[in-house]
Amino acid sequence: MARKAGKVIAWAVVVLLVVLGGWGYYKFFWVFSDGNKTGELNSLTYTGYIFKTYEGEMILTGYGNKAGSSGSVQSKNFKFSVADKDVAAQLQQLTGQRVTVHFKEYKGVLPWRGYERSIVDRIDNAEPVENSSHSLPYDASIEQLFL
Repeated sequence: MARKAGKVIAWAVVVLLVVLGGWGYYKFFWVFSDGNKTGELNSLTYTGYIFKTYEGEMILTGYGNKAGSSGSVQSKNFKFSVADKDVAAQLQQLTGQRVTVHFKEYKGVLPWRGYERSIVDRIDNAEPVENSSHSLPYDASIEQLFL
């Protein structure tokens, strides 16, 4: 009888370990989605208490419709982590530019991989941002602006 109970406990432990291992793989290592995002690279920082990671933010802009309006300009922030030091070094040089990055999104975060679920793994394209705002001359008067 004791031998049979030992086998049941051993099988229960094995099943529990397999279930926990599968859940851990799904949560932390299975790629939920991957794709590209294009926007202006706003910042990239090297931060952390124990595990230092690269954390970045891009401003994604575009045209969209809000309820009750015919059209408006919307912007959205894309927060991401970078696990590869070479990619992070390239991104640091591109701060303020329009960048297209490839990312992988996981269901959970690991402290040594970064604080965000989206991990940028390569840069696909980069180009300088053209400033379309028109600056006014310093000696312009109020009358000249409205005439």
